[in-house]
Amino acid sequence: MAYEHILTERKGDVLVVTLNRPDRLNAAPPAMFVEIREALADLGGARAVLITGAGRAFCSGADVGGGALTAADRGLDPGQATYDALTGSYNPTLAAIADLSVPVVSAVRGPAAGIGCSLALAADFCVASDTAYFLQAFVNIGLVPDGGASWMLTRLIGRPRATEMMMLGERVPAAKAVDWGMIYKAVADDALDAEALALTERLAAGPTVALGLMRRQLHDALEGDYAAAMQREADNQRAARATHDSMEGGMAFLQKRKPAFKGA
Repeated sequence: MAYEHILTERKGDVLVVTLNRPDRLNAAPPAMFVEIREALADLGGARAVLITGAGRAFCSGADVGGGALTAADRGLDPGQATYDALTGSYNPTLAAIADLSVPVVSAVRGPAAGIGCSLALAADFCVASDTAYFLQAFVNIGLVPDGGASWMLTRLIGRPRATEMMMLGERVPAAKAVDWGMIYKAVADDALDAEALALTERLAAGPTVALGLMRRQLHDALEGDYAAAMQREADNQRAARATHDSMEGGMAFLQKRKPAFKGA
């Protein structure tokens, strides 16, 4: 399917989604996030997803040119325009990523700002180049973080560091993001694409059902209590144990060989 704001490509069992507005540093209009959601709605058998950006940026944030900031000039309520964009486009796409049954990797080069930061951190693994930085600049224009950033950052890096990002609006370089535990890994810029793809391919070759259940457990663990987490684990273990990959993993262990998972 052809899209206006993104590119999609299958590389074996990996679906690669590329934000494709390099002339705007991949600033994201609401339509871009609608397209991302559409691309993820039918994985077509893909067993992992890689999200990246064309050119020298991952995503410089929401594209407000001609949008919410100029809504008043078009006789619209700017607050309502922003609200509609969040609830109708950005937030549903981030929720769809959280609900995917396969692992997600983001590859960040240059800025991951605003909604772009939320998108990058929505992945299970965020790999960043040494040119990357993460930014919550809303305070600089009198706005508040959105796209789940206040929920996500508080859990990833704790309240003091999340407060620093949100209230000071300063860049967090890739190396600092790793040190804070905000992202998985930082690599040289010229190694980013290969490293991120290799990681995604590794996940795509894994036991897909079990990995999908792990994603759900990790999300749920942030909300539920200890006893509820253990019950979810038991339920998910029962489901995982019934898969072909579970049987293959057990046989491979006994036979001292590498398992050949099929994703079922």
